[in-house]
Amino acid sequence: MRIQAAVVETPGGPFTLRDDLVIDAPRPDEVLVKITAAGICHTDLSTRQKWPAQLSPMVFGHEGAGVVTAVGDQVTTVRPGDTVCLSYRSCRTCRQCAAGHPAYCETGIFALNATGTRPDGTTPLSRAGDGSPVYGNFFGQSSFATHALAHLSNVVKVPADLPPALAAPLGCGVQTGAGTVLNVLRPPRGSSLAVFGAGSVGLSAVMTAAAEGCRVIAVDPLPARRATALKLGATTALAPDTVADVAAAIRQHTDGGAHFALDTTGRPDVITQAIGALTQRGTLALVGVGGRAEFDIMTVLTKGIRIRGVIEGDAAPADFIPQLITRYREGLLPLDEIITEFPFHDIERAAQAATTGEVIKPVLRLP
Repeated sequence: MRIQAAVVETPGGPFTLRDDLVIDAPRPDEVLVKITAAGICHTDLSTRQKWPAQLSPMVFGHEGAGVVTAVGDQVTTVRPGDTVCLSYRSCRTCRQCAAGHPAYCETGIFALNATGTRPDGTTPLSRAGDGSPVYGNFFGQSSFATHALAHLSNVVKVPADLPPALAAPLGCGVQTGAGTVLNVLRPPRGSSLAVFGAGSVGLSAVMTAAAEGCRVIAVDPLPARRATALKLGATTALAPDTVADVAAAIRQHTDGGAHFALDTTGRPDVITQAIGALTQRGTLALVGVGGRAEFDIMTVLTKGIRIRGVIEGDAAPADFIPQLITRYREGLLPLDEIITEFPFHDIERAAQAATTGEVIKPVLRLP
């Protein structure tokens, strides 16, 4: 079937709309989805900058929502006509998947989600003219397109009356922020949480922790994001570029140190601040992708600090996304405050708006 997609032709290149792509029919374990909305995540933007040339051209996008148009013979959880949200792919059979932790799938999250191909090395996309490959299957979907082939492990049925622009970010950014609070940190009411980075992941954590009755301190250099954090329930919002010692400021606002901290930046200097902001036996969750970081071992040892890496909020999408929808409908997850919609043809403008901080969570709307 012929489709339109936003293609990155070369590493670091712009998103270019092309209508000459062909998508395969679904294999037995695949689901063909007509995309109605797709969130733009920091991962899409950062990955396109360093994507290997040998796997280009490439279609990104991993926060898709839409309507099922066809399913393979092995798919029984959804059928044509169902509205769905797309998340990350997992093998569903390894020990971690069986234990309810598919984000730590032993097959490898990278192998299943970030290679540009299916596990067998094929790509579901090609050029209509010469049949040359266009790489995709990003997070088992590549949803910057009018249609995407997803997998039975990453398709979650959602209510038909849920706006697509709200459904789309649930599959990654919102799931990561909210899931880290609810599934990993599990802060008791009255405890304190410092959130470093008030983008869509950080603000999803802010609104979730605030709804749980926590005292939340948000740290972000952008005034608009700090203001949004306060609107979403943060008790304090700090500007790291105007505070001499961020960790000391957080300790002052939390009577000696935060019980929990969450870093979305992946920056070594920010991680050091987060460790310094914690109280005795505090817990730091790392959700931001980054490189190497160094910290003072004696501080971690003597304060009994726990450091936990978290992928996708340690969430099983089929179970967790319905919980997020319930929280949204109960007013506990006010996602409308962070979403800005763009038409699909404005994808590059939406990407730039996200990069500059003009918007928090851009979501593309497709006809």
